[in-house]
Amino acid sequence: MSVKDKFLAWWKNDYKDSCPSVGGQAVMEGVMMKGPKCTAITVRKSDGKMTYITKPNKIVGQKHKWLKLPFIRGVANFVIMLYDGVKTITQSADMAGLDTGEPTKFEKRMAKIFGCKPDDVMMVTAVVLAVVLAIGLFIAVPLLVSELVEKVLSIHDPWKTIIYCVVRICLFLGYLFLCTRLKEIKRVFMYHGAEHKSIFCFEHGCELTVENARKQSRFHPRCGTSFLVIVMIISLVVALVMNALLPNDMHFLLKFLVKLLLLLPVAGISYEVLKTLGRAKDTRVVRALRWPGLMAQRLTTAEPDDSMLEVALVSLKASLGMEKPLPDSYYEAEADKAPDTEAQAEA
Repeated sequence: MSVKDKFLAWWKNDYKDSCPSVGGQAVMEGVMMKGPKCTAITVRKSDGKMTYITKPNKIVGQKHKWLKLPFIRGVANFVIMLYDGVKTITQSADMAGLDTGEPTKFEKRMAKIFGCKPDDVMMVTAVVLAVVLAIGLFIAVPLLVSELVEKVLSIHDPWKTIIYCVVRICLFLGYLFLCTRLKEIKRVFMYHGAEHKSIFCFEHGCELTVENARKQSRFHPRCGTSFLVIVMIISLVVALVMNALLPNDMHFLLKFLVKLLLLLPVAGISYEVLKTLGRAKDTRVVRALRWPGLMAQRLTTAEPDDSMLEVALVSLKASLGMEKPLPDSYYEAEADKAPDTEAQAEA
């Protein structure tokens, strides 16, 4: 296949590996897996038993084909990921029997106004708060620091932009480190490691067992953490270019708006880079480009125990459409509880 043919096939989103793509997300006491046709959420309840649910995948661009175009699809997937991510975590907490609290008066009032469920209002509120926090912490604060440093030390670009990006990366890594100190989040990171190990087990063609999954790496090149690292790196390049074009005396708020608007194209480019690195051959150049994201995963993943690997594998099997993803002991117990129809007929 020529370079031109490969590019055209990639543009049409047909240039894929023979192995179907599987992705996932760590949730409260479990793992969500997204297979080729359906998504599965599996959790371990407080009594130690596992339970799972499946639902058809939402296909981005099914109604609007332009959402499937490269660079645009990255932005669309990022927005959907934010909402679905919060929804999945809440759903997993309910499945595991964890207390998620009652809807607030504000959420109930908004639900009546918009004619929706209080849970939906809670999801949207959580997403909005997360976005506002991310914008404030990773855009406004670094920009403010760089402006102060410019006034105090009388420095200009490119050093000013480099300081902005260094502060941004330090805040990002510091935020992840603080998350690892929380007991509940640490368990989620362990399930995150179980998710990666299970996916690697599938991608390497191994039998989906705990023993095989345990041997796999917990660092995966298609991880959302790697995506965020790529966003940080591409933001540095884009910021250097834009600051060279924009006037130095631009107002702080205008600079903030420009950086905010640049998030969309940066997210689109980062998504394509992540997909390309995820399916590329394992060469020295590819390994070097993957390295920053994989190193950041040392903060967002942890070695899981066998019970967590078991949960991740059940979720993976369910997302692949397997009829009996749970261990055989679950189905044997159900069979023992079922009435003996032949004996009843004889009676």
